[in-house]
Amino acid sequence: MKTIPVAAIALSVMHSGANADSWTSYRIPETRTSVDVPVSVFTEIAGKPDGYGQQFRTSDGRADLTVQAVSNREGLPPAEFLARKDPPSGIIYKRITPRFFVVSSIKRAKIWYNRCNFSRGYVHCVLINYPAAEKRQWDRIVTRISHSLRAD
Repeated sequence: MKTIPVAAIALSVMHSGANADSWTSYRIPETRTSVDVPVSVFTEIAGKPDGYGQQFRTSDGRADLTVQAVSNREGLPPAEFLARKDPPSGIIYKRITPRFFVVSSIKRAKIWYNRCNFSRGYVHCVLINYPAAEKRQWDRIVTRISHSLRAD
């Protein structure tokens, strides 16, 4: 994966929001999870999450993205699955439907955003952490990532 200088990433995020200049579709073959990832922003591989997937981060470590799929053998609905994860009490935004949930809050000056879609025995998730002070600059990036999450 191509590495872009820190200054270029900062300018891309700070000034152009969702105009991140290079996106690709990341796919988890085992679970058929796919999501759009701005590779011009998340330039580094940052490890493996539980289950299947990949973690990415900006070269300066200010933000990170986890794309993950975990088994839902019990067939838990989104509300029950989320409750069993014991989320923090300070959730600012929560939306739960029969097919997905979204939760978000602020912790240590960073916004954490988590969306999980449910299908075929798996929970397909994106988790994004980014500076709260840069919320407006990240809104379009987070929205595109979130809305592109699929299990084909």
